Amino acid sequence: MGRIGERLGIDFVVSTGDNFYEDGLTSINDPVFEKSFTKIYSLRACRSNVLGNHDYRGDVEAQLNPILGKVDSRWLCQRSFVVNSEIVEIFFVDTTPFVDKYFVRPKHHTYDWRGVLPRKEYLTKLSKDLDSALRDSTANWKIVVGHHTVRSIGHHGDTTELVMQLLPILEEHSVDMYINGHDHCLEHLTSTSSNIQFLTSGGGSKAWKGNIGKLNQDPVKFYYDGQGFLSVELKQAEAKIVFYDIFGKVLHNFDLSKEPYSTM
Repeated sequence: MGRIGERLGIDFVVSTGDNFYEDGLTSINDPVFEKSFTKIYSLRACRSNVLGNHDYRGDVEAQLNPILGKVDSRWLCQRSFVVNSEIVEIFFVDTTPFVDKYFVRPKHHTYDWRGVLPRKEYLTKLSKDLDSALRDSTANWKIVVGHHTVRSIGHHGDTTELVMQLLPILEEHSVDMYINGHDHCLEHLTSTSSNIQFLTSGGGSKAWKGNIGKLNQDPVKFYYDGQGFLSVELKQAEAKIVFYDIFGKVLHNFDLSKEPYSTM
């Protein structure tokens, strides 16, 4: 990934969550931060991170603490936020609190819900903020990033709560791409009801070989049950998306085009 990033001259890196396995960080002084982040990634570009369900099993406030950004200036992690780069706005969404099972069937896990409870109020505000931000956006490209799948044929499959609560917002505001992790594979699905491209990049570390779920109604353009990553190159009216394996071999690529945004 480092070699491809250098070759492309990337501006920043996006992490789709589960930043630290298996149970997030224990504190801002946890040596796992240096071991699994600082010493792993060679690229000097800033890395924008969302939280995954495994991150919620640790000290969430540690990952959100700006002190980590002073330890390693490439680190940026917030619950939900927007990165504006003129022709594109990237909307990072905290998806873990949407998922019911973490609250009603946590099994032997303990989740750090500080800042999330009361849950209903948190999700209502998050959804309203996303809806408003997408509505006000004048960027030609709108990309939403969350940890959990919306559409997937991987192990976890579709996330029902996101299909019901998040997908209608994405469709209403003509989002171009939804990029997620959670399923440990690489995927490209399209939609039968909108122009959204569903992109899974969850193979950055652990991969689940042969673990494919049932097909849903959305067309599958690509599925790879191994490790890898993807790149997105954007121009005003063109986008190029490429999936790679861990050695940098191109596995799948496609282009998108659209008319420049106009307020007229």
